[in-house]
Amino acid sequence: MDISLSGILEIVGSLDDRIGEDTARERFRLFLNKNVTEVGQIRDYVNECLLISGPQYNKALQDLINFIGSFLGFEVTYGRYRGTPGQIGFDGYWKSPAQPNGFHVVIETKTTENYAIKTAALLGYINDLISQKTIPSQEDALGLYVVGRPDPELKQLENAILAEKRSDQLRIISVESLLSLAEMMNEYDVSHDDILAVIRPSSPTIDPIVDLMARLIVPPQPPEPSEKTIMVTQTPTLDTEASYWLTPVRSDDEATAEDTIVTLVGKQHIYAFGERTPGRKHIKPGDWICFYATGKGVVAHARVASVPRKELNPHVRHSDRYPWVFDLDTEVVYLHDPVIIDPTVRANLDGFTGKDANKNWAWYVQATNRISEHDFSILTRK
Repeated sequence: MDISLSGILEIVGSLDDRIGEDTARERFRLFLNKNVTEVGQIRDYVNECLLISGPQYNKALQDLINFIGSFLGFEVTYGRYRGTPGQIGFDGYWKSPAQPNGFHVVIETKTTENYAIKTAALLGYINDLISQKTIPSQEDALGLYVVGRPDPELKQLENAILAEKRSDQLRIISVESLLSLAEMMNEYDVSHDDILAVIRPSSPTIDPIVDLMARLIVPPQPPEPSEKTIMVTQTPTLDTEASYWLTPVRSDDEATAEDTIVTLVGKQHIYAFGERTPGRKHIKPGDWICFYATGKGVVAHARVASVPRKELNPHVRHSDRYPWVFDLDTEVVYLHDPVIIDPTVRANLDGFTGKDANKNWAWYVQATNRISEHDFSILTRK
């Protein structure tokens, strides 16, 4: 069903904690249960929540995160939007049937990390549920923070968990990685037990493990020619027929995707690939490349001005992992006006011909891919 989140919220009304079957929150949750069957649809709605600020979208994000839990095989209890005396104030409570006592995940959603977060609150919810005998014991429970827009500069949640030595009780995951887990379970041979194993690692941050899994399941690319073949046969010139590329840029512990794009594309007029980046040995001068900031959209494009050369460029973070640097020109950066790859856009892309544009669509932006000129023109408004 091609209806935007804003359209749904206009229909259901203002989300609040009023009780009853015909309340806005129940209408919204009923709509999700009856109409949203693909993770790609949830991804569209989550992206809309993160692009539009306001209490209505923050509440919708909380419900959407809980809805993802049902895709992961949990029995989900939705929490209140706002705390109230006498009631446990969790944002969500997920129960897994995987163990004799089940396993219990208490959810706290955060749109950003811009405000101080006290871990005692989430630990308190767990203790209250144990006191009520909803959760058998501490060993059977985990507190999980789900963050909409992680801030690599703050990292205050991770720092707090480590400083308080709570890594055995609390975890953090971005909503982007939570969606990736749901897509893996929906599309690949990933079970609920596998999801539990990922959620309960030794480190407090789950994203690196999810990122590794996502890279492992990217469809195999055509075999690359050898370096010798490249040297002998590939001496591209500007009059060679241009190819078009889309490459994803992810935020990490040191910088946001947008910061990376501004630094490399906007200021240094370069970009860098890793040894195994698909297309690294094929990209050539005269090609065009667009940059997808994960969870936001296409925010820049440029023309390729050189073949990749192996060098440790000081402007490239983790240059040992991304040593193949190539020059760019004709750069255009539009961070504040991204091209969002929503259902309407996907329906017009060649890459989705014969595919369900509402189904899992992250494959299109999970790895560097050659795309058609038509798709490039749509994604860059050229």
